[in-house]
Amino acid sequence: MSSGTLVSVQEYLRRTEKPNTEYVDGVLCRKPMPAMPHSLIQAMLILLLGKQGVRALPELTVRLSAYLVPDVVVARSIDGPYPTEPVELCIEILSPDSRLGAMLEKCEQYHGWGVPYCWVIDPQKRTAWQYHSGSEPERVGILTAGELKAGLTDLFSELPSHQQPS
Repeated sequence: MSSGTLVSVQEYLRRTEKPNTEYVDGVLCRKPMPAMPHSLIQAMLILLLGKQGVRALPELTVRLSAYLVPDVVVARSIDGPYPTEPVELCIEILSPDSRLGAMLEKCEQYHGWGVPYCWVIDPQKRTAWQYHSGSEPERVGILTAGELKAGLTDLFSELPSHQQPS
């Protein structure tokens, strides 16, 4: 959802509703409201990737032609309050109101900025896609980004049990 009123970059950066709002072409775009499974996956990713020697940071605003807020940003090092140089991996976690197509479009924006790897994770369906620059999105059981790995079994281990859809 976005507001119809154009705002300046300076006004966006002063706003307090970040990280729930992104900034694209002068318009504020509200991110979907995350649910508990979203937060659990975010926490698991930070732990799993941190053990692999990288910084995995939640809700860090990145500055490309727009200001986007990936659910998790992964890099060996990050300079400045809003990274302006491409990071190694951007991760999006679907919330109940998210659409897979919209998340894959964001991955294309990240790739256009120079991010080589993107992951999209659906906690509700317990599935995930990796979308490497220059290739098509691929549904996988083990997410990879160069030497980084995250298995779905580990990633979903903290989620409450659920019944499979019929």
